[in-house]
Amino acid sequence: MVAAEWRVEWVPDPGRWGPLPPEGVLGVKALPAAVARIGLQPGDPVFVAPDFTVDLDLLDFVRSKDFRSLERETKRNYATDIRLLLTFLSSRGVRWMAATDQDLADYRAWRCRAPQNPVRIGGSKWNREAAAFTKLFRWAGVVPLPVDVSRPEDRAADSVSARVSWLTPRTWGLWLDVGLRGHGRDGVPAWDWEARTEARNTSFVQLMLSSGLRRQEGGSLLTFELPAQRLRHGRYCHGSVAGAVTRSKRDRTFYASVDALGQVEAYMQSERAWAVRRAQQEGRYERLAEMRTVMQVTRGRQAVVHWTGRDGTAGRQRLGRLAVQERQHLFLEGPDGPEPAWLWLSEQGLPLLPDRWTQVFSTANRRCERVLLAPGEREVGRQLRAAEVRGKVPYATPHSTRHSMALYMLIVLNRLMETRYGLTAAGRRDFALLFGDPWFLVKTLLGHADVETTKRHYLAPVAHLQLESILAVAGTDEQEQEAEDLDEIFARLARESAGIQDIDALAGGGPAGNR
Repeated sequence: MVAAEWRVEWVPDPGRWGPLPPEGVLGVKALPAAVARIGLQPGDPVFVAPDFTVDLDLLDFVRSKDFRSLERETKRNYATDIRLLLTFLSSRGVRWMAATDQDLADYRAWRCRAPQNPVRIGGSKWNREAAAFTKLFRWAGVVPLPVDVSRPEDRAADSVSARVSWLTPRTWGLWLDVGLRGHGRDGVPAWDWEARTEARNTSFVQLMLSSGLRRQEGGSLLTFELPAQRLRHGRYCHGSVAGAVTRSKRDRTFYASVDALGQVEAYMQSERAWAVRRAQQEGRYERLAEMRTVMQVTRGRQAVVHWTGRDGTAGRQRLGRLAVQERQHLFLEGPDGPEPAWLWLSEQGLPLLPDRWTQVFSTANRRCERVLLAPGEREVGRQLRAAEVRGKVPYATPHSTRHSMALYMLIVLNRLMETRYGLTAAGRRDFALLFGDPWFLVKTLLGHADVETTKRHYLAPVAHLQLESILAVAGTDEQEQEAEDLDEIFARLARESAGIQDIDALAGGGPAGNR
C-alpha cells in the first residue's frame, strides 16, 4: 500500500506560503495567485496521486458547492478520510470513480474489524468517514452509490460516545504540570524545560476547562471578546461566542471563571506582549498580504466591528458573523504599532489557528508518557499498550476539556441541589420545572439544541449511576471540605465508570497526586 500512497497538500493562508523560488514551482511563478485564480481557498485540500499528479476530478470536487459549504475543520477531516480510501483503492488498482460497494465493504472491514489492523476505528469514526465518502461519490454521480451514510447498513451501530474522554480536576492538574509546565515526577520543572509558550498553553486549557467551549470557539477568540461582566457573586464572568465559529451558527452566552480569565490576562501581558513586540520590530505585520485595522466596536443589541483596510477601504460586519478566516486579518492599533486582535498567538506573533492546538495537546501527551512511564512501557505504541499501562498516564485532547467541564458541572449541580439546597424529591421536581434539572443546565452551558444529545454523547458513562446516593454527603460551608468531598466523588465515579481518568489510577499518583 505504501507504493500507492496518496497525499494531501493544503492551501496556505495568505502570507503563510513561506519563501518561494524565483523560478516558480512546477513552472508556475506566482503560485499563490495561480491557486486563487482556479478557485481554491486557504485551507482547501489538493489531492496528489501516487504518480505525483493532481487529480483534476477531485480538484473540481474541492471547488464544488458541496465541499465549499463545509467548515474548515470538517474539510480537513473529510479530506484526510478520503485520502486513506484513495490509497486503499489504488493498492487494488481501482480508480476511485469506479469503486463498488464491495470495495467499500472490504475497506470498512479493514478499518473497523480486521484483526490484522492494529489501529481499528470505532463506530463514530466510521460514520464520519462514510459521510465523507457519500458526499464525494454523490457529487461524482457514481451509480449505484458504493456507500451511503443514510442507509442503516452503511452506518455503525456502536457510534455513541466513541470520542468522549474525561479527566477529573486533579488529573488535569497532573497533565498541566507534567505536560505543559515541564514538571518531573518530583513536581519540579526539569532543568532543560523550555517555557516559551507555557503561559499561553496553560491559560488556554484553563479557559477551555472553565467555559466548555469547543476548540474552534475558544481558539478563535478576539481580545475584545473575553468576558468582562461578572455575575453577582463575582466568581464567573459571562461573554458571547460568535455564531460564525459555532457548530449551530448561532451566537450564545458562555461563562468563564475569574481565575481562568486572570491567567489569560497574565498571558496577554507577558508572552503575548513579547511576541507582538518582536513581530513589530521585525516588520512581520507590514509584510502581511491583508490587514484590517479595527477602528471601533459599536456595542448595542448586536456588536458591530468597523475596520479600515490597507488601501483605505472601510468595512464593517456584525461581530457574530465574523468567521475564523476573517478574524485572522483584524488588527488593533497598539502603543507601538499594529497588533493582532486574535487572542492566541504563535511565537512569531501571528494568529495560532485552532487546529494547531491539537499538536500542543499531542506534545503534552508525549511528555507525560516520557515522565510517567518506564522506558520499556514507552516502546510500545499507545494503541497497543495494555490497559494497565495506558492507565498510568493522563491523555487529553482539546475536546476533553469540554467533556470534563460537562462532567464537573453535572456533579456540582447535583451536589448543589442535594446538599446546599437540601431539596426533597418533590422539591427537585419543582426546581427542575422552574430552572431545569442538571442535565438541562449542562446542555445549556454546552450550547446543545437537545438535552438528549448531552446525555447520549457526553454524560452516558455516568447516567447509570445513582447520583443522588453518591452525592448525599453532609453539607458544609467550608471551601476546603467541599473540595475534599468533590475529589472523593470524582474518585468514586472513576472507579465505577469507564473512560474517566483520575490520578488514583495513575502510577504513584504522579507529581500532582498529593496536591
